[in-house]
Amino acid sequence: MNTSRRFLPSTSHLAAFEAVARTGSVTAAARELDLTQSAVSRQVSALEDQLGVELFLRERQTMRLTLAGDSYAREIREALRRISSASLNLRANPHGGTLNLAILPTFGTRWLAPRLGRFLAANPGVTINLVTRLSPFDFRLDSIDAAIHFGHPHWPGAELAFLMSERTVPACSPDFLKRYSISAPEDLLTVPLLHLTTRPDAWEQWFASNGVAFESLHGMLFDQFATAAQAAIAGLGIALLPTFLMQEELRRGDLVAAVDREMESRERYYLAFPPERADYAPLAAFRDWIVAEAAA
Repeated sequence: MNTSRRFLPSTSHLAAFEAVARTGSVTAAARELDLTQSAVSRQVSALEDQLGVELFLRERQTMRLTLAGDSYAREIREALRRISSASLNLRANPHGGTLNLAILPTFGTRWLAPRLGRFLAANPGVTINLVTRLSPFDFRLDSIDAAIHFGHPHWPGAELAFLMSERTVPACSPDFLKRYSISAPEDLLTVPLLHLTTRPDAWEQWFASNGVAFESLHGMLFDQFATAAQAAIAGLGIALLPTFLMQEELRRGDLVAAVDREMESRERYYLAFPPERADYAPLAAFRDWIVAEAAA
């Protein structure tokens, strides 16, 4: 990368600027950075001189960000966070081999986590860091190497490796089933339904696949399957849940099928990753492993 030194300020100047921008005070920034107030002021002034842009409006004893300074602070804060994260990853695994993986919460805890030990045993030099992401993001703006994606095979700027399909079942507690007279798909129109915010049309698809006409569907909203499942177990309604993620609850009888009408979801599970990272050794090893694990 051949970038003019003029546009690569020192980290100390950027850290001082970010601290003052965030706290709104040279005194607070100096305390946080363990520096004197004059040292912080000098670093901020040096940054402004280097950039040729006024970042703060100085009014008596206060410093207020200019519009340009506010925009710059947002980008610098994210850049410093990424540098800190990269340094932490390197310290945790100085020989390299770190894979930052974004997961869907319930898929990660129910399906992936119990299997990860086998991957780590077969790849002892790899460290995996897990973070939660509920929707697609721009890999260019995040320090993520790959992500578990549920949806259609489309993620701008990413390649996708197919993992598996999914079948869902309308599930509720045994007591809930006793309280309501349910014998056919259309009976579900008269009972409380639990909805997932990331799958807003799931119930519409289910009723349509069973030939049931409807006008509108209402009910409680949840952002994760785990909480929707717990609400169903508590008798609050019927949730449309993936059978492979709820095997234990169904096996124990905590959840039962409200009607025996499973539906294969239109969307699928994929591993998404940026093309330029495809040959990164930890990612390549994980991609081969999870594709084989899903097929099994």
